[in-house]
Amino acid sequence: MFQRLLFCTDLSDGVYRLVNFIPSLAATGAKQIVFLHSVPFLEGSIPREDTEKINQAREQLEPALKHSSATVEVKVEVVSGRAMDTILRAAKTHQTDLVVLGMPIHGQLKERLFGSTTVGLCQKTPIPLMVLRPQLISTYTSEELELRCQHLFRWLLIPYDGSDSARYLVEQVKRYAANRPEHSLERCNLCWVVEDVNRRGLPADYQVEPAQKALVPVKAELESLGLQVKTEVRQGDSIVEVLNAALMDDVSAIAIASKSLGKLQELSVASFTRELLNRCWHPIIYFPMSR
Repeated sequence: MFQRLLFCTDLSDGVYRLVNFIPSLAATGAKQIVFLHSVPFLEGSIPREDTEKINQAREQLEPALKHSSATVEVKVEVVSGRAMDTILRAAKTHQTDLVVLGMPIHGQLKERLFGSTTVGLCQKTPIPLMVLRPQLISTYTSEELELRCQHLFRWLLIPYDGSDSARYLVEQVKRYAANRPEHSLERCNLCWVVEDVNRRGLPADYQVEPAQKALVPVKAELESLGLQVKTEVRQGDSIVEVLNAALMDDVSAIAIASKSLGKLQELSVASFTRELLNRCWHPIIYFPMSR
């Protein structure tokens, strides 16, 4: 599905473990894999590189290079600077298809007030981002992680409600699916959650049938690309039900799209995208919408 991957790690998020699983990542169709670590400048009257930390990071990441071959190009970059800047620069240099990040562990309030590298990147690049929970990667055994890497994009859960962002998300999945290599994306689960709304004279499930009908043509679009597609309509809280759907099905990741993640107008209302990033343990692939 994605052929040029940029793995960004702070060496405490678990992402660095993937240097040992290049063949498994290549099995998804990846042709280029780059590992990036950013080292802050040493503070002082004149900022300077922290050569000790740079050398330590290179030593930790360079085992990935032994897997470079004619079928997959592997690179390691350890650079000085702010993570946001170095990631954007590396993504442009390597023409990255997907940026993979570990998610920091901190409270929601802190993220709202000060932002994060992940939220900042969502605002500054059109490149899809994949967020991996460090608690997930860190607890896998090597055998489990090898299999996980092989199936990184195998089955996507796509929350869908007919909105502009949902349509954009489906179009992006279709675009990448059209050129996907063998053993990459195989299945999609279209999940429409009908929020509980009490209205006089209307049955509790009055919105279910229209949602089911609306999913039929979307399913056909995805099936025309050779994908296996499951559709379901759930009732309840959108976050809770999407998370339940991910647990019930054997999905590899949840795909989402938004054009306002982290922006002021998003912080003033309940944001599905932000809440899902905060609460979901599954990998999430985020497709930024054009501003």
